[in-house]
Amino acid sequence: MQSRGVKAPTVVTTTPAVKISVARVAAFEILERVATTSDHSDDLLHGRRLAGLSQADRNLATALVLGVLRWQIALDARVKPLLLRPEAPAQPIMTAIRLGAFQLLHMDRIPAHAALSESVELVRAAGQAHAAGMVNAILRKLTRQAPAGKPLFETPAAVAERLGHPAWLVERWVANYGRAAAIGICEYDQQEPKAGDLFGAADGEIGALPRLDDGSRLVAELAAGSLTGAKRIWDCCAAPGGKTLMLTVRHPEAEVLATDVSPRRLKSLAERLERDAPGSKVRTVEADATALPEAEGMFDLILCDVPCSGTGTLARNPEIRHHLRPSDLARQAERQRALLGAALGRLAPGGRLLYSTCSLEPEENEQVVASVAVEGVERVSLEPVLDGLKEQGVLAADASVQGLVRDGFLRTLPGPGFQGDGFFAGLFVRS
Repeated sequence: MQSRGVKAPTVVTTTPAVKISVARVAAFEILERVATTSDHSDDLLHGRRLAGLSQADRNLATALVLGVLRWQIALDARVKPLLLRPEAPAQPIMTAIRLGAFQLLHMDRIPAHAALSESVELVRAAGQAHAAGMVNAILRKLTRQAPAGKPLFETPAAVAERLGHPAWLVERWVANYGRAAAIGICEYDQQEPKAGDLFGAADGEIGALPRLDDGSRLVAELAAGSLTGAKRIWDCCAAPGGKTLMLTVRHPEAEVLATDVSPRRLKSLAERLERDAPGSKVRTVEADATALPEAEGMFDLILCDVPCSGTGTLARNPEIRHHLRPSDLARQAERQRALLGAALGRLAPGGRLLYSTCSLEPEENEQVVASVAVEGVERVSLEPVLDGLKEQGVLAADASVQGLVRDGFLRTLPGPGFQGDGFFAGLFVRS
């Protein structure tokens, strides 16, 4: 995700005339931080701001934050015709309007009067009392509107607006995957991520380790299953560490090196390993994978799960859609080529490397793989590895894996056919 200029977010500081629930206050403040800083919703929702709230209030605040971020584009489209002026109101006013509109349009269990009155009071409490009447009027008009219908035919831009996505992104998906698949991706992104059926009861094999989304776990299992008896493993962009944990489970005797360029993320990864895999043979090192010290040597198995646009994870990271720009894809791809080239250079004879992203965009996937060539290294199909996972019982017996491998690459598309994040993966082997 691209970084944004940081300014102090608006917080609720004025005593409101009507009491505002602590969950709505927290949701308002988090949405303001996401809109005005480089903070991520996931970090904020698991941070100190919600730590002191009851479970019920944490649940409501989380539902409000993620719901508003998922539906923001669609909410703005409904609100825009109701504004008296063409320019958008100040950020805290829009945040309060979106919070109210989301509750009125998408949360049947929330009383309309609570959503409306508390949104008005949030505006007052944020020092924008002059806009209270406008917010009240807009939200009341929304309650009187008939539900938005679905036309018989929609352009990609209309689908994007109705389902809360940037038009340019939906148009790309229609071109790359077809109209039905693009709509399926959008519909999946608008829901809370669900547990898929690839692994089923096999989750018991990993005991108390944190549960991974089916897409993330499939990538980790493909990496681990691509080579038996690996002695040295490198997870070169390891944070937050879920895939590292899976590698240690599948190769308990291997020496595992987990590197990341971010000291903060690496510290969190190390704490996670200590908590969930005490005694494992994992060594964490702060390092840019393109400049790993030569003394670290060569590796039998490498997972190169690179930073990317994250367009396959919009269901769990909804704010990405609001900040990503088409130009970011080329920037990401340049970095990805450098990471893949450097990692392939550390592959021992007979070793295997899995390149993966959680992006749906060809520039970060097939085009990166096609542009990186290292002597003595060739790409091989992932289909035999996927078949092997099913034979070993790692995948559920009734798991549907048809269509997950195309031209030798793994490609998962969120939607009816796959209940998980969108991932891409390609496998390399050194002769």
